Amino acid sequence: MNIDFAEQDPARIYSIMAQTIMPRPIAWVLSEHENGSYNLAPFSYFAPICSDPPLFMISISKKPDGSLKDTRANIIERKDFVLHLPTWGQLEAMNASAATLAAGVSEVEELGLELEEFAGSRLPRLADSRVAMACTLHEVQEIGNGPYAMIIGRLHHIYIDDIAVLEQSEEKIRISPKILDPVGRLGGPRYTKLGKVVALARPE
Repeated sequence: MNIDFAEQDPARIYSIMAQTIMPRPIAWVLSEHENGSYNLAPFSYFAPICSDPPLFMISISKKPDGSLKDTRANIIERKDFVLHLPTWGQLEAMNASAATLAAGVSEVEELGLELEEFAGSRLPRLADSRVAMACTLHEVQEIGNGPYAMIIGRLHHIYIDDIAVLEQSEEKIRISPKILDPVGRLGGPRYTKLGKVVALARPE
């Protein structure tokens, strides 16, 4: 099969890309609404892009009516947010947090999720998170015909659950991917769990 994207509509292109560019990590983003409530939503068009400074991107579309999704509006207006990498044990809650709620209604409260203070962040993190990143907005670019927002965030502090840290010294830190147990996004309603892990030395 050879598909010419020039002949496809955007929904079909999204479907093809989502089912072939995978598995994708998921950014489970906590942001603050203007009423003080905490929004929580997952995004799988997400990737690191730079380590000096530490930057990553999240791509966020608009709502069907053309208005901004809460996460996008909150980050643009208040600049800071907390990004979590959900574990397999958080899969059901993460999926449920993608439901469409009225603006200002907190997914955290609706799902009964617990929060904890996050050192280095004005905002809290999910209490049962194994990875949480305190971030600020670095840059936002509208891109494509949606338009999508390519939100570039800067990472300032990272929380890693101690149980996942295998080794730590001044020179390096070694983290267990199996203990982090991240959720991977496939196409449609499908997700995947971390499977076999292989270590290969980088060639000289």
